[in-house]
Amino acid sequence: MKAMVCTKYGKPDVFQLKEVEKPTPKENEILVKIYATTVTSGDCRVRSFNSPLLLWLPMRIVLGLRKPRKPILGVELAGEVEEVGKNVTKFKKGDQLFAMTGMKFGGYAEYICLPEKGTIAIKPENITYEEAASISFGGTTALHFFRKGNIQVGQKVLIYGASGAVGTAAVQLASYYGAEVTGVCSAKNSELVKSLGADRVINYQHENFTEKEERYDLIFDAVGKITKNQCQEALALNGRFVSVEGQGIAKVQTKDLLLLKKLMEEGQIKSVIDRCYSLEQIPEAHEYVETGRKVGNVAVVLQK
Repeated sequence: MKAMVCTKYGKPDVFQLKEVEKPTPKENEILVKIYATTVTSGDCRVRSFNSPLLLWLPMRIVLGLRKPRKPILGVELAGEVEEVGKNVTKFKKGDQLFAMTGMKFGGYAEYICLPEKGTIAIKPENITYEEAASISFGGTTALHFFRKGNIQVGQKVLIYGASGAVGTAAVQLASYYGAEVTGVCSAKNSELVKSLGADRVINYQHENFTEKEERYDLIFDAVGKITKNQCQEALALNGRFVSVEGQGIAKVQTKDLLLLKKLMEEGQIKSVIDRCYSLEQIPEAHEYVETGRKVGNVAVVLQK
């Protein structure tokens, strides 16, 4: 099979398209033909090994000292079951699904073996493979931090970085939870963020939300660019601040994918896709994500 392999840490040109051995499922695994994956900011951090100094050695031990121990990156995917191990009961050949692989990676390839008990769900029927792949990372991350922040109906919630992969999912999910949502983003993305369910939008280029009178019950930094100290004045009494910064991989549960599936099928949330690339164009996709200008998600389409 073809796979985009990260040969060492560095710039996007460290990727090489290679022919590698197609995996064979074990007794409790399924073989998935991957139709779509994504390039996330997390993928870029792993490839470039962009790590805080204090975490440098621990992260090298986890990821690989000289190069990624798991050189086929990609943490979310959608595809079709091609083969099942003899002990598998939850899935069958032909099932269309979407999944998160987390630190096991593996999305940048034509095939992958996944454990039956992994973070996998049947794909929503009404969306494309690239849309299914693109909701997983942002959606499950937002759900993780909303649980951590104990989001409640009627709360005033501010989402900083509302137009990114996590932010676009967070705006929609906060609205679903019945919160009053304020999104912080650039002016060019304000209409998009409003269309996703934000009650109001603050243009961070011209306004500082911490200097306004509004107080928020929950502030979610979806891009890791602000601190709790900076937000202190904008928090209500007993207000909470949560951030993706320094949190590692959010705890992902299969029930989160099932909730995302339900909400997508009901039309309550949707994927926001900025651009689509092919497997061969993954280096270019990484370059684009690193510009910091992407809106929502960058998808990689492997099969049509």
